[in-house]
Amino acid sequence: MKFADEVKNAVTPRAALLVVGVLALQLLFIASYVGALHHPKPQDVPFGVVAPGPAAAQAADRLGRLPGDPLDPRVLRDEAEARRQIMDRKIDGALLVDPQGTTDTLLVASGGGAALANALTRITTEVEHNQRRAVRTVDVAPASPGDFNGLSAFYLVVGWCVGGYLCASIVAISAGSRPSNPQRAIIRLAVLALSGIAGGLGGALIVGPALDALPGSILGLWGLGALVVFAVGAATLALQAVTGVVGIGLAVLLIVIAGNPSAGGAFPAPMLPDFWRAIGPGLPPGAGTWAARSIAYFKGNAVSGPAQVLAIWALIGTVITLVASAVRREKNMPA
Repeated sequence: MKFADEVKNAVTPRAALLVVGVLALQLLFIASYVGALHHPKPQDVPFGVVAPGPAAAQAADRLGRLPGDPLDPRVLRDEAEARRQIMDRKIDGALLVDPQGTTDTLLVASGGGAALANALTRITTEVEHNQRRAVRTVDVAPASPGDFNGLSAFYLVVGWCVGGYLCASIVAISAGSRPSNPQRAIIRLAVLALSGIAGGLGGALIVGPALDALPGSILGLWGLGALVVFAVGAATLALQAVTGVVGIGLAVLLIVIAGNPSAGGAFPAPMLPDFWRAIGPGLPPGAGTWAARSIAYFKGNAVSGPAQVLAIWALIGTVITLVASAVRREKNMPA
């Protein structure tokens, strides 16, 4: 047999297409991660300014005219309001101007991402130095000592996402990527839900009592984990139900290639390029990371939006999976 014939027998057209698809995912992975993370810089960071009288507007105007627009300043009434808005995750920092002295106070929240807190410190220090003033930094929501650079929430959510699409993929590979009827689809969704409950609890216990990496409510993290696993898994099941085994690659594209670099893990959203900043909050890794940090460091504030995003992914994934399985059953029924 000639070599060309051996190649044709060994590599089917379907296998060749899958190899091309893997190559495409590989290159997209590189482009997405490097594109999102190679040159982080803050842009339009929500930022508060507190000062008496006209000094507040003047300081806000000065900060708003910085090259590259790193800050989006707004005048706040007092320190209490600044702290409240940081804890509500409406702003990422605030400058408290003391006109009676030469040292101002910068409020940051490293629990929301140490990279952003450090960037705000650097920016304000440079601005104040030019005004011959000094800055004292106060961390109102500090990351746990066991949470280096505030990354544990991101890693936790990545683990839950991996569990979600791997569980859905394994179930599909072992019994056919497309469920043959709604009953089997319901069984797969039930298995996924049980996996989410177990994985959510396990992840919450690991980052909490076991490693002391994240503070906050164990029950809150458990519920979030169960929702993340189910949302990602349901989306993966839906993609497989519609496209077959290709759906696994599409899930990787959606969650790993698009979702992880835009999640605000290593660099919070205000430090990402526009494209990744725009898509991050609408994808499970981004919604999950924001919610996990809110539970751990911000008293559970600003969780409803991300929870709704995850619930929508879970609902749409479930509906598509059930509808696709019903359509497939009708096609397989004898005439």
